[in-house]
Amino acid sequence: MNIIKHTVEKVEDITGILSGERYEFFIHVEVDEEDELYTEHGLYIKAIVAVDENTTRMMHYDIYEKTSDKYIDLALEEEEEQLLQEYCQQHIK
Repeated sequence: MNIIKHTVEKVEDITGILSGERYEFFIHVEVDEEDELYTEHGLYIKAIVAVDENTTRMMHYDIYEKTSDKYIDLALEEEEEQLLQEYCQQHIK
């Protein structure tokens, strides 16, 4: 998996229930044709990242096809999740 680009926005908790800060990432990726995630239309991952005091963790992610915004019901491999987690940590505003 190769990360191409991303956008990130801070998510405001208007209820005040959640501790820390939340960020929503839209991460555009490309994968090899042999990968089960591959689609000719490309992929993006929507990830929610939580930041509490000294901890940053990915709370949730979903994978979508770029052109149709169709949800892809597959999970990333452990190494790919780790790559995504590290990428998000590096790009928190």
